[in-house]
Amino acid sequence: MAEPIAKLSPWTDQTARDALRHLFDVAVASADPARVLAQHLPPKPQGRCIVVGAGKAAASMAAAVDAAWPDVNLSGIVVVPYGYGMPAGRIMVREAAHPVPDAASEAAAREILAAVVGLLPEDLVLVLISGGGSSVMALPAPGITLADKQKVSRLLLASGLDIRTMNVVRRRLSAIKGGKLLAAAHPARVVTLGISDIPGDDMAAIASGPSIPDPTADMDLRHVVALLGDQLPAAVSARLLTVEPTILFSGDHDARLIGTPAAALDAAADAARALGLHPILLGDDLEGESQALGQEMAALVRRGVPTPTVLLSGGETTVTLAGKTPGRGGRNTEFALALACSIEGRPDVWALAGDTDGEDGASKAAGALIAPDTIDRCAAIGLDAHTYLAAHDSGTLFATIGDLLVTGPTRTNVNDFRAVLVLPSEDHA
Repeated sequence: MAEPIAKLSPWTDQTARDALRHLFDVAVASADPARVLAQHLPPKPQGRCIVVGAGKAAASMAAAVDAAWPDVNLSGIVVVPYGYGMPAGRIMVREAAHPVPDAASEAAAREILAAVVGLLPEDLVLVLISGGGSSVMALPAPGITLADKQKVSRLLLASGLDIRTMNVVRRRLSAIKGGKLLAAAHPARVVTLGISDIPGDDMAAIASGPSIPDPTADMDLRHVVALLGDQLPAAVSARLLTVEPTILFSGDHDARLIGTPAAALDAAADAARALGLHPILLGDDLEGESQALGQEMAALVRRGVPTPTVLLSGGETTVTLAGKTPGRGGRNTEFALALACSIEGRPDVWALAGDTDGEDGASKAAGALIAPDTIDRCAAIGLDAHTYLAAHDSGTLFATIGDLLVTGPTRTNVNDFRAVLVLPSEDHA
């Protein structure tokens, strides 16, 4: 849990940076499974408890279940991205590739399906899902190969499509997502515990909803096929254009969120007030192009806000490559650099943008921080920030000036966290 820090005044560059990092840490801690999962567990089963799951938080969620229920006949398997594993007691932890699935992703999905087959009504299946689950638990639908899914994953990541549409595609191409795991577990009771990284907290979209009946099974995906064009494998195009019947499930199942972007922002807002800041929550579901949002945030600051203020927001932006070969970085470093380029070196603005899972795009960093002198420090060593922004190489720039936000895997994921700090001009040095 993030430790509280005292009110800070007068402000300095370092205390502004410390405050932003503190708010990020508080937001992440609000979705720490060790702190929050146990209160959401259902009644203990009369029979066995099988724990399965996928995503960046799956191992830490499994460890929390194992610790909370030492007296339950419990076993299971979860899968996480490489580097996100940790001991989970009686529950096995597998690792696989993210954001593009690999052979380990397919093997883990088969193990998970096998673990829930042949259960009894008195048994309980706990499904633990979080962001990143779609890639690490990838079982191709009939007629689709792993190579097909890998190609589609790469196309989707570069397409600029929103995360909801991406997950519709992933469910259509899967033999385990979109409620298919739920159907396989019948007649056991199924309870899904989720940590949301999805705007709107749609449980069917978290890890592509393996235990949630697919509400989009009959969605028309011709626009996706048209967008991705001839690059799509023929079998994939055919399946995307085929409407599937919705899986109707009348058995005993329940779904509960244990961590959300909104709760993370609320926790950060409380921490901001404790620092003497006025928090303004702009929403937990902001989307659109990272660069555009950075520019819009700069425009909002220029229009004027009361000080000292911190503008808090979440959601998931996108970076559309449009055929360009990307540099190093992700949507959060790109947002931060766009904001720095647009704020025109104002002496009263600092900001942090980071992915709460600890990994931002093609970077091993969670995101980046900016300060009033960010652009000047770049120029002093011969780097043009606008050029790096145009090349989608924000991570390289921030690494060079030492302003990457590096946390390592947090083993949770409530999507992006952005904090823009605006201080009184006379109250900092």
